[in-house]
Amino acid sequence: MEENTNIYENETLDKEPLNDESKDTTAETDAENIEKAAENNSEEPGNEEIDPLEAANKTIEELKDKYLRTAAEFDNYRKRTLKEKTELILNGGEKTISAILPVLDDMERAIENGAKTEEPEVLREGMKLIFTKFRKTLESLGVSIIDTENADFNTDVHEAIAMVPGMGDEKKGKVLDCVQTGYKLNDKVIRHAKVAVGQ
Repeated sequence: MEENTNIYENETLDKEPLNDESKDTTAETDAENIEKAAENNSEEPGNEEIDPLEAANKTIEELKDKYLRTAAEFDNYRKRTLKEKTELILNGGEKTISAILPVLDDMERAIENGAKTEEPEVLREGMKLIFTKFRKTLESLGVSIIDTENADFNTDVHEAIAMVPGMGDEKKGKVLDCVQTGYKLNDKVIRHAKVAVGQ
């Protein structure tokens, strides 16, 4: 029993010095790291003391430069946008006019040929062809006719110029006749259809 107790005591004694040595080594390592960090900080030029006034002046110069650049960019953007808007107003109808010119050419030819013939039916047929071509040209530009045939009266697209009484319940609130055709441009009403409505 005594031998066992001695063994444990010996082990404890052996372990204690080892722990003290490891603690000393760790402390020395930490101290060395702190010294190295201090040396590195003193060697770096960025860690020198900076005058607050100089730092503020530098920041002001940077912000001033940034502001001037932004102001110049905005001014250029404004001028460019204004120029594009002016060009759009002046030349916005170019596409429409280019599409209509062939119809104008057909009208010129019809007038020239009308002087050579006395057949009213030929002239009437030519006018119908020109009218159909012109309508198709407008449709290609996004223009559409507002439907009025057997349609319910709708103030969004129709303008009532006459109320016709005594037409019966079936015709009440219905479009009876279209006096002037209405048109839309890309679903926006550009001219209301003038109609007579049953009362």
